[in-house]
Amino acid sequence: MAPPRDLASGTEGVLMAVINENVSDSAVYERGVELAYIRNASGREFTTAASNVEPAPDQPKTAASRRDQRSA
Repeated sequence: MAPPRDLASGTEGVLMAVINENVSDSAVYERGVELAYIRNASGREFTTAASNVEPAPDQPKTAASRRDQRSA
């Protein structure tokens, strides 16, 4: 599996979690955002929007991803 890449920073790492985090400052209206937690090569974790994460393009494709392309 290709390591994820954060599109905003270009940083690659290990995807640790994707969570829906409440970012609202109001108790009445809650607003959630999907955040991805990625650990980079130095071991430091950072967050980015889950929509900013993609597989690094220079990695070989797995058998499952090749199979999915044939069915498209």
